[in-house]
Amino acid sequence: MLNTVILPDEESRSEENFALDFNVEEEILRLKKDLNAVILAHYYQEDDIQDIADFVGDSLDLSRKAAATKADVIVFSGVKFMAETAKILSPGKTVIFPDEKAGCSLEDSCPPDKFKAWRAQYPDHISLTYINSSAEVKALTDIVVTSSNAEYIVNQIPQDKGILFAPDKYLGGYLAKKTGRNMVLWPGTCIVHEQFSAKEITKLMVQHPEAAFIAHPECPPDVLDMAEHVGSTSSLLKYVTDSPIKKFIVGTEQGIFHQMRKANPDKEFIAAPGADGNCNCANCPFMKLNTLEKIYLCMVNKAPRIEMDANLMDRARHSLEKMLAMSPPPAK
Repeated sequence: MLNTVILPDEESRSEENFALDFNVEEEILRLKKDLNAVILAHYYQEDDIQDIADFVGDSLDLSRKAAATKADVIVFSGVKFMAETAKILSPGKTVIFPDEKAGCSLEDSCPPDKFKAWRAQYPDHISLTYINSSAEVKALTDIVVTSSNAEYIVNQIPQDKGILFAPDKYLGGYLAKKTGRNMVLWPGTCIVHEQFSAKEITKLMVQHPEAAFIAHPECPPDVLDMAEHVGSTSSLLKYVTDSPIKKFIVGTEQGIFHQMRKANPDKEFIAAPGADGNCNCANCPFMKLNTLEKIYLCMVNKAPRIEMDANLMDRARHSLEKMLAMSPPPAK
């Protein structure tokens, strides 16, 4: 077994096998107690999923929560690479997630065999890989990074060491610009963030001159150049909470708006538009595959469930533990 395996088969957990004629939230909470489970949700999940989760956060925060939890079962409402990461950091726990089709365009852009061949072209470089990647790619890299800790980690790498960065070319380019480091970039992009349009955002800023534009570093460079603040989802949330500004145009997945509004009920948040002027690009189709009903079903079936070869987990864990050791301490 070389790759991640998702068990059991799809037919045994289909929604048609269940009559969901009850309070789904109550049943999820009951199952959580019965299974001794913890529910983790990424900021990009739907509002109702965030509200039922034990922890809501970005990739770094949830990676830490996955490693520290005392639960027997981790229910990870996000996308597959996040559930894989939880399993790698907690190999003795059962890790389940709502929809096996919840993937990631960045992971898809970087197949392990092609990544391995690319690395081989630069034997003297250190490899930094964004957490939005498969377990197989994590096993082939030196250090995993997130958008929260990447700059901090890059600054710890000796100046005379070449750096490979995969799979997000925009995040890599942003880091190169911020740190002044020369990087060889894998040509991947996020299907959500690559669609934001500098031209359309400019129009929106003219319509709302009192608003500040903030953006995630997965956005194209011309979009990032316009932003008053660039940062990870947790950084964007902190910025809008700490700022006296009352209106923001936000260049990232719209799921973060729920936590922004909860923390700042007196402030207004506007989704940054795509090239056609609408805001559909602000919703990740993979993240939005998850629903409360699917969370319930995955808890009933204990599936989709992540299982991995022990050797693969050990190799991938090395790059993740290196990330955690090199990350800044959690904010108090």
